[in-house]
Amino acid sequence: MRAYITSRRPADVARDVERWRERGCRSFVLRNVNGGGELDRERLGAARYSAGLQGDVELEGDVSDLGDAASR
Repeated sequence: MRAYITSRRPADVARDVERWRERGCRSFVLRNVNGGGELDRERLGAARYSAGLQGDVELEGDVSDLGDAASR
């Protein structure tokens, strides 16, 4: 199961990821809201922190995240 996270604020992203993780989800895709800019990177960091080491988090449409996830 994959969760699609649409929240804009990093704190809300973290909260949404935690809720989905509690339901057993381990894969998360964040909607791109800032064209991959600073806000998206902050949201991505919040999601990765909340998802934990076993979580797979990527930014929608960001192919560079695929290699980053493989390196963990």
